[in-house]
Amino acid sequence: MSDREDILETLMQVIGEEGCGVACEDATVFKDGGVWKFMLEGFMEPWDLGRTVAEAKASIRQYASMGFGLS
Repeated sequence: MSDREDILETLMQVIGEEGCGVACEDATVFKDGGVWKFMLEGFMEPWDLGRTVAEAKASIRQYASMGFGLS
């Protein structure tokens, strides 16, 4: 499994299929300047997730707990 796939899998686990739907399947996760970023439909700018996969996963959990478009 690639790092990107690992991050997307975490996104699906945290949000769940009902909360995620097509948005997670088509989510754009990419690395830019050494930082993982996540572009979610409807947002103008990508969200920074962190430099490592572990940081990215933690950021996803934090964003979801605050309800930032991930619920």
